[in-house]
Amino acid sequence: MERQQDTARYVALALELGAADAVPFTPDDIVFEPRTILKCMFGCEDWGKGPTCPSRAGSLMPWEYEPLLRRYHWGLIVHSPDKKTAQEASFALEQKAFLDGYYLAFSMSDCACCPECVGLKDKACANPKKARPAFHSVGIDVFATAHGMGLPIRTLASEDEPQDWYAAVWVE
Repeated sequence: MERQQDTARYVALALELGAADAVPFTPDDIVFEPRTILKCMFGCEDWGKGPTCPSRAGSLMPWEYEPLLRRYHWGLIVHSPDKKTAQEASFALEQKAFLDGYYLAFSMSDCACCPECVGLKDKACANPKKARPAFHSVGIDVFATAHGMGLPIRTLASEDEPQDWYAAVWVE
């Protein structure tokens, strides 16, 4: 019963923080796909530079995250048309879950902490306590996961089109 109450409170909090959607999940709802690293390696101009990406020294490879993430019991997917809103909501949910006793709570999102990432300029990350890896960088197929949960996502024909941003909070 406590988990259901916490889930409802966290969904409400995410929506209060501006998320368009907040949907509970279990690890079985997440589509793990190690090929996502190919899109990072051969599609991201920040490959080899980002402080939260799998190209950084000492980072786990995407397929190494799955056994860790499957140890969580549940979580929330946060959807927003705004990258910063998705990240801020997921981080706030992580903090709330931690304070509620879920001390292993962990958020993931595309980083939008800074207007310009200093970590991409061979400097130390300006917000290491808030910077988190993105879904796709840890081997999660965001498209298949979002579709499976009834959430909107589509490939974009142009960079000018509005984008759907996804974040999550893993709760134990």
